[in-house]
Amino acid sequence: MTDADPKATISPVRLGYGSQFKFKCHPGVSCFTLCCRGINIILTPYDIIQMKKRLDLSSHDFLAIYTEPHLLEKTDLPMVTLKLLDDDRKSCPFVKDKEGCMIYSDRPSSCRYYPLGVATLQHKEDADDDGFFFFVNEPHCRGFEEDAEWTVADWRADQGVDLRDEINREWTDLVVRKRSFPASIKLTDKAKQLFFMVSYDIDKFKAFVFESAFLERFKVDENTVETIREDDVELLKFGLTWLKSVLFKQVDPEEQAAMFADPQSAETKS
Repeated sequence: MTDADPKATISPVRLGYGSQFKFKCHPGVSCFTLCCRGINIILTPYDIIQMKKRLDLSSHDFLAIYTEPHLLEKTDLPMVTLKLLDDDRKSCPFVKDKEGCMIYSDRPSSCRYYPLGVATLQHKEDADDDGFFFFVNEPHCRGFEEDAEWTVADWRADQGVDLRDEINREWTDLVVRKRSFPASIKLTDKAKQLFFMVSYDIDKFKAFVFESAFLERFKVDENTVETIREDDVELLKFGLTWLKSVLFKQVDPEEQAAMFADPQSAETKS
């Protein structure tokens, strides 16, 4: 897409998990890969873990090469988006015209949701909540002319976003909690650094846990230590629980002060 192309619009219709629609994207549709141009893709923590593993990069290198930092609106929290190519179509770096996505099995959640969007971040899963989804209507898209029928719930399961949303749930909960704060309450720079490290730079967080005095200051059982040493997803979950205690002061003042120690200058173990 270029600046001269028609822009995507948001359907005013609210969709729930049981809402039905027709859609299918495949190399045979005339618009194949056009939706991968001129896009704004917010990356979640799990997206980065999967993508950096797929590319055999450290989280630091992945962030430096493939992302751009921003502040999330209304929260003042740092977040990252996928860095697009500097071509005339502002293309995703992982897409090719005929082949499609080169990392399809590890593509971000935003790509998996398409052509759906999520209108609200849920604070916690609510059995009575029917969700709030919408269609992203792009004039070039011919996927809606296909015969494949879905409910929103079926689409989420088929595309794997239900699993990803579950893994990202504590992160989403943290973002929603911060959004509920009065605008006058701002995070310190150190708190933002911690949020960024835990959320996105998982390898740096691992070094912070295992190469600083972290495990001397905080009691973590041996099984958990071994699990988070080997599994980045479990390390992320552990980090988000720890981060929530930092941001919402669910620890005593001395531990709070220790948690806000600058990760860059953390005292290493002897």
